[in-house]
Amino acid sequence: MYHVDCNGAAIYYEDRGDGPPIVFLHGVLHSLRFFERQLTGLSDEYRTVALDFRGHGRSEKTELGHTVAQYARDVQAFLEQQELDGVVLVGWSLGALVSWEYVDQFGTDRIRGLVDVDMEASRFQWDDYDHGLTDLEGVRDTLAVTQRDLTGIVDRMTAAVFVDPSAETKRLQFDAISRTAPSVRSTILVDAVTCDYREVLPEIDVPMLVCAGAEEATTRGTVASVKHVADLVPDAKFELFEVSGHGPCFEEPDRFNQVLRQFVDEL
Repeated sequence: MYHVDCNGAAIYYEDRGDGPPIVFLHGVLHSLRFFERQLTGLSDEYRTVALDFRGHGRSEKTELGHTVAQYARDVQAFLEQQELDGVVLVGWSLGALVSWEYVDQFGTDRIRGLVDVDMEASRFQWDDYDHGLTDLEGVRDTLAVTQRDLTGIVDRMTAAVFVDPSAETKRLQFDAISRTAPSVRSTILVDAVTCDYREVLPEIDVPMLVCAGAEEATTRGTVASVKHVADLVPDAKFELFEVSGHGPCFEEPDRFNQVLRQFVDEL
């Protein structure tokens, strides 16, 4: 449990175990705490590392730098400082976007494999794209709620992520989201929604595991929109989690760990 300076921001991270490194990147307005079952459950075989993006969790609440591109630069600085090579990057939602942006900016010299946990190539409804989930009006509505109503954005995001959240999960959601300032929420939400990695994904030259929750239709999206990522990446494997919504790593942690373990061991 440490902080390290990455491009002028004090980034909080946790580092457990020994062995091949797996680095976990969390979802928007969340934190590394949502990977607790991976950090503990896999640390007997691997070096499990997770960090909080700037402005999130226990990392520094900087005024600037809340874009997917800057988060990727922070990850690059973090991997370099920690001398992490042969890494499997596991990105959940926003974290997947950051992992693809990292590859686009810095290549795969340090990367053995990528894991996409329930994220589309883009969330926006572009004219030439069949898998978009929101339009400009949806973005404007999200911004309005983000700016005026903490409880509202917590409730909305909880419903969009989890199929049947427990009271403990709801408390965890509130704690994570309330740690992120409204200005940060607005900035990174808009940037993440309007990112488009359809041209980047076909160029990825390491294996990728793509995970989707079968209950997407009850939360935030569609299985087809996530599976489309696997169709774009040359060396990709698709895995469906039958009782999950947007968070298979949190909702089905034991099975997720098993699937991840098999993927890493086969690299």
